[in-house]
Amino acid sequence: MPIILAIESSCDETAAAVSVDGRIVSNIVATQKIHEAYGGVVPELAGRAHMQHIVPVVDQALQQSGIQKDQLDAIAFTQAPGLIGSLLVGAQFAKSLALSLQIPLIGVHHMQAHVLANLIDEPKPAFPFLCLTVSGGHTQIVLCKSPVDLEVIGETIDDAAGEAFDKTAKMLGLPYPGGPLIDQYAREGNPQAFRFPEPAVPGLNFSFSGLKTSILYFLNNAGESMLYREKLLASPEDRTAFIRNRLPDICASVQHRIVSILVSKLSQAVLQTGVTRVCIAGGVSANSGLRQAFLQTGQSEKWETFIPRFEYCTDNAAMIAITGHYKYLNRQFDDFSVSPSARGSWGNQHA
Repeated sequence: MPIILAIESSCDETAAAVSVDGRIVSNIVATQKIHEAYGGVVPELAGRAHMQHIVPVVDQALQQSGIQKDQLDAIAFTQAPGLIGSLLVGAQFAKSLALSLQIPLIGVHHMQAHVLANLIDEPKPAFPFLCLTVSGGHTQIVLCKSPVDLEVIGETIDDAAGEAFDKTAKMLGLPYPGGPLIDQYAREGNPQAFRFPEPAVPGLNFSFSGLKTSILYFLNNAGESMLYREKLLASPEDRTAFIRNRLPDICASVQHRIVSILVSKLSQAVLQTGVTRVCIAGGVSANSGLRQAFLQTGQSEKWETFIPRFEYCTDNAAMIAITGHYKYLNRQFDDFSVSPSARGSWGNQHA
């Protein structure tokens, strides 16, 4: 019955969780509000905030769980990928605590943890299953054969879906974080109001850079043309007025295209693998449009569908804890020379 303390510090959330025999008994997250003023995460400020938050967050997670430090069997932490300064704070804290307690250290890949968030609550998918993992930095389709045997069978060749949401929000003049605001406005708009191109990418891979470019020209032309043109057809005033007057329709149309790309590739993956147990995970899996399209497609195609609770979709330490639990059972420990990595190994290989 392993008891594991988990630490997540890959970006701008300082989080800690405790699991007892694979059951999450505490999950604490400290959000950094300072980045809102800058329109995005400032790496240096994120690292400083992690140093301020990590001790109280870990203390709160232990207190809420009722677990004492000397009862812990291992410390799990996010080893990759992420902002290197942020990762360093979590890694060094985890190393120091594990060394002082003389217990194993478990480095966790952030994207593997997002996938295994589907194993936190009942009902849990049986193996094998497919998982569409969508976040600000990654878009992947993962074939999961066991908790420690995961293979990426499709991924973005350029930008991630979450980045497409965030960059579109910035073009629309929405405050950071803009992705959830697009989702909010989209609920009031017509998803068929404007048509954006679907990239022709072979296999199960994704591409969102061309879509972002088409959105940029569409806005610069105040909706008058979908053609790629260097000359702007609309004045700044006309562009601003167009966005203001049609914001819900623009958001709904953009979201519809991003979601259709994701669900289409996932459907191809089901046909290619024959696996009909299907999950979604990652921060963008909190998007209501994606959730609705995923569940509707699953119902029509007779998939078994699974979505983690909202709190386990965004960055959190519970997903690090559940991954640490399975790595502990498989004796997959790291020595104290392990270093955090901004990218980390993942690719088309087993996790």
